[in-house]
Amino acid sequence: MASLSDDTLRKILVQIQQTAVNSQRSLTASRQQQAVKERDRRILQLTIEEINALDDDVNLYKGVGKMFMMVPRPTMQKELRDNEKELTDDINTLTKKSKYLEKQFNDAQAQLRDIFQSAPKQ
Repeated sequence: MASLSDDTLRKILVQIQQTAVNSQRSLTASRQQQAVKERDRRILQLTIEEINALDDDVNLYKGVGKMFMMVPRPTMQKELRDNEKELTDDINTLTKKSKYLEKQFNDAQAQLRDIFQSAPKQ
C-alpha cells in the first residue's frame, strides 16, 4: 500500500474532525428544536382537552394581535388539531434528522479511532 504524505493525512484528519464537529453541533440544534416542538405540542394537547371539557354553549375566543375574536367551536378545534398534526410531523422529521446526524457523528468518530489505532507508533 502506498504511503500518504503527512500533509494529505493532516487534511483528511481535519476534514473528518470538521465533519464530526458539524454533525455534533447540528445534532444538538436538532434535539433542541425537537424539545421545543414537543413542549408546544403538549400545550396544544392540553388546550384541546380543556376545550373538549367545556360545555357546548361556552364562547371561545382567539387572540389576534392585541384583541380577541370569538371563534366557533368547530373552527377552533380544527385549527388546534391541524397545528398538532403539523407539530407531530415536524417532530417526526426532526427525529429522522437527529438519527442521521447521530450516525454521521458516530461514523466520523469511528474513522478517527481507526486512523489513530492503525497509525504506526512513534
